Amino acid sequence: AEPGMADLLGAGLDWLDQQRERFFTRPVFYRRGAQEVAVPATVGRTVFRLDVGPGVTERIEARDYLIAAVHLAGFGLPLRGDRVIEEAGGQRHTYEVLAPCREPHWRWSDPNRRAYRIHTKHLSSETIP
Repeated sequence: AEPGMADLLGAGLDWLDQQRERFFTRPVFYRRGAQEVAVPATVGRTVFRLDVGPGVTERIEARDYLIAAVHLAGFGLPLRGDRVIEEAGGQRHTYEVLAPCREPHWRWSDPNRRAYRIHTKHLSSETIP
């Protein structure tokens, strides 16, 4: 039997997600309380435009991490207050899972719900000893 269009699209999305994870990720640590796991993540950003008064908007940029849901299976859904730790250039950067105002702190990055797009806010940076 010929595969249906949905099967072809699903296979294509699988392939794209595999390529993203293979070529466009860096290792980060995802932490909730004392539980931590190393996961591959693609770094992105989302710009939020918030109404702060009549005719006034504020622009807030969040650092996003695209992480395959399978890598966070031990945690369940991302929660506000979770941490993403990224090490680069001799620095350790800690981000809190958070989005401005009442925006959701994560969303699916793809129609088949394979990866989370997790919004974060920078908490701290320190030199790695």
